[in-house]
Amino acid sequence: MVEAGVAGPLFVSIGDAGKLNKFLDLNPSIRRSDAFVDDYSFAAYEGAGFKSMDMANTDAAKEAAKSLKPPGLDMQTWFKYLTNVASLSPIPGQMKFGEIPEGVMRLGGTFVVDADKVVFQWSDKIPGDYPDVEDVVRTALQR
Repeated sequence: MVEAGVAGPLFVSIGDAGKLNKFLDLNPSIRRSDAFVDDYSFAAYEGAGFKSMDMANTDAAKEAAKSLKPPGLDMQTWFKYLTNVASLSPIPGQMKFGEIPEGVMRLGGTFVVDADKVVFQWSDKIPGDYPDVEDVVRTALQR
């Protein structure tokens, strides 16, 4: 990756070009060259070993739910989130009312990669189950 000039952080989500553009407009501190979308085939997510919520380990999900905390957002940030979440959600345009889109069922994760070696990996057990940011940063800075 170093030889290819790849350095992070990089962000990968499910969606399409329109959703990515809106996300980047709302988050100007993230560079366009650092954000990518996996289309609705989920090839990148599957390649990383991420599963759908209906395939998740239910015992691990129950345990993870015990430690979830709401993010510490101010009112302005909550408003920004609530007014944009529907248009940014990984829902393809051809969905019919009442269908559950596969994209919202997908779990993600966090990686720290050093050259060609994964030195930190976290797979979400449920939405909102993220690694401790300090652990991720500490691992990245040790490289």
